[in-house]
Amino acid sequence: MSKCEQCIVRQFNTLKHLSKDELLRISACKTSLVIKKGESIFEEGEHLNGVFCIKNGVCKVSKMSENGRNQIISLVKRGDILGERSLVSDEVANLKAVALSDMEICFVPKEEIIKDLEKNPDFTMAVLKNMASMLKSADNVIVDMAQKTVKQRLAETLINLKERFDLNEDGIIDVQLSREDIANIIGTATESAIRLLSELKKKQIIEFRGKEIKILDESALEKIAQGF
Repeated sequence: MSKCEQCIVRQFNTLKHLSKDELLRISACKTSLVIKKGESIFEEGEHLNGVFCIKNGVCKVSKMSENGRNQIISLVKRGDILGERSLVSDEVANLKAVALSDMEICFVPKEEIIKDLEKNPDFTMAVLKNMASMLKSADNVIVDMAQKTVKQRLAETLINLKERFDLNEDGIIDVQLSREDIANIIGTATESAIRLLSELKKKQIIEFRGKEIKILDESALEKIAQGF
C-alpha cells in the first residue's frame, strides 16, 4: 500500500495542501481499493462518510432522472477526488459513480479530513475552490442542455474529451466510452448519438473503431460546437 506523502497523485488535487504530518495521519487510516470495470464506487442515496482519491483509472459520475434516463455529469480520472461534498453536508450521495476501466482508489474517512478542514486554511480554501469549479461546470451543463443542439453538444464533448484525457501514440483519445455513455453525456437517445457520430465520420471530422475515437479535424468540430 503506497503512502500518501509519497504518492504523486496528490499533486493533482487538494491533498497537495496538506502538511507531511497530516498526510502521514491520513495514510495510516485510508483504505486502498481495487474497483473492476463496470463496478460502482458508490450508489445514489448512499452515505459516503469520506472521500475517494483516484490513483488510477476512469469512472463516470451520473444522475438518474425521473424518466429513467441516466445523465452523465462528469468523468473522473487519475488525480481527481470524489465525494468532497460529503465533507460539508450530511446528505446522502446525489450521484452514482461507476468504473469505466479497472481502477485503484483510496478511501479516506470523513472524520480524518474534517480535522484538516478545521486546522489547515489552505486545504479548506482549495476544497471550496474545487467545489465552486464543479458548480460552475454544472451551471454550464444546464445552459448547454437548454440552449444548444444535440449536434453542438456532441462536438463540444469530443473537444473536451481530447483536452481532458491523454492521446495515445496513434492520436486516439485515451478513454473508453460506449455509444450509450456518449448519449448519456450529451443528453440524447443512443440511436441519435450513433447517427451523429456516423455523420462526423462520413465528413472525415472524426475516426472511430469500437470505443476508440480520434479527432481528425478539430477546427471543423469547433465550428459545429459554436453552431456554424
